Amino acid sequence: MPFALALTVILALLAVFQIALAARAPWGHFAWGGQHRVLPRNLRIGSAVSIVIYALIAFIAWERAGITSLLPDAVAQVAMWIVFAYFAIGIVMNAISRSKPERYTMTPVVLVLAVLSLLIAMGFGEYAMAI
Repeated sequence: MPFALALTVILALLAVFQIALAARAPWGHFAWGGQHRVLPRNLRIGSAVSIVIYALIAFIAWERAGITSLLPDAVAQVAMWIVFAYFAIGIVMNAISRSKPERYTMTPVVLVLAVLSLLIAMGFGEYAMAI
């Protein structure tokens, strides 16, 4: 449970960041390749979609950790491995960004998310209810 909680907190903070970007905050150099100070409309829409993806990832993490149980265990396991792969790709994508602020800020954040998702996917930190 602690890994799923930590993952959720980081995703919630990223969601606040994405909301700010969608609302035209001048932080675009930290996201989406860093080419825009204020994101254009299509990338603001992408930021809004990211929030939905973050919520889905948090739900999958909570399912895999056994905090909620709306999905079959096998589905939650496979989905969590897909989440790990998503973050692993995200490490590479952020690391090769032409934007130094994005590269130096988001690469470590996504690295932490990848490690947390790997631990969750492997079954560490599962919630065990006392009987």
